[in-house]
Amino acid sequence: MERSLTMEIVRVTEAAALKSARWMGRGKKEEADDAATSAMRDVFDTIPMKGRVVIGEGEKDEAPMLYIGEELGTGTGPSVDVAVDPLEGTNIVAQGTWNALAVIAIADHKKLLHAPDMYMKKIAVGPEAVGKVDLNASTADNLKAVAEAKNKAVEDLVVIVLDRPRHKELIEEIREAGARIKLIPDGDVAAAMNTAFDDTGVDLLLGIGGAPEGVLSAVALKCLGGEIQGKLLPKDEAERERCTKMGILDADKVLHMEDLCGGDDAIFAATGVTDGELLQGVQFKGEKATTETVVMRAKSGTVRFIDGKHSLEKKPNYVIKP
Repeated sequence: MERSLTMEIVRVTEAAALKSARWMGRGKKEEADDAATSAMRDVFDTIPMKGRVVIGEGEKDEAPMLYIGEELGTGTGPSVDVAVDPLEGTNIVAQGTWNALAVIAIADHKKLLHAPDMYMKKIAVGPEAVGKVDLNASTADNLKAVAEAKNKAVEDLVVIVLDRPRHKELIEEIREAGARIKLIPDGDVAAAMNTAFDDTGVDLLLGIGGAPEGVLSAVALKCLGGEIQGKLLPKDEAERERCTKMGILDADKVLHMEDLCGGDDAIFAATGVTDGELLQGVQFKGEKATTETVVMRAKSGTVRFIDGKHSLEKKPNYVIKP
């Protein structure tokens, strides 16, 4: 995979963030998502690669663009798998809360898990706790292992969990073990990524979220030296058949990093749409706008934070004023 793609995909996430951020707090999540998707798709046409969407906005009959199987790029350059979430946190933007992102992950061809759109049980940690956790272990044992790996008391840990009724028992287990909890309304890609940065104050992610987001999180954590484990949770026979159709023959196995993102190279980029612990959201200042992006590559281990300053007069196709 060519190193130049690292900076090319930043343009894609920036465009999606700029366009969707105009909908912040307006209560219209579909419009925000559509804005991000169309902006992302437009810029992809200029990227020198032969890309194919493996995680996107749905099947071709469900999404007009960035659908699974769609070809992206100019048709020249490396062949890559592409996973996108043009707006990770549509509800977040609609409500004007924290940690909405425009997200892209790319890897060499056939190296990303073609994850079906269903639930996945997950555990994610930063570099210090790699190899110390086990998705099949008890909550208490995993908390103890992370605490020992990070030279902390369990009581000092912060566990990030999606605020959902399905996590009632998990939340009780974390509290009984003595750790602290940060409940979030949406956005578990940002949450998983935050486990690898000390400044965010997050030690691990636990719970059930989307499977596609699990793959995106795996690419980010591969670049950062962290770890995520996941297990698909098909709700019925139809979802099991979907797993088989997408090449996952054993839907009950624990998926490790190499299952989710194989090979030795991958690139991940995320631009903040709304403010978060790691990235500032888009700021509009008259005819100017600012963005903050993190972009990283697994092969080199390089992590860059990019502050973008944009002239909106020169980007009429990327920005709308609803």
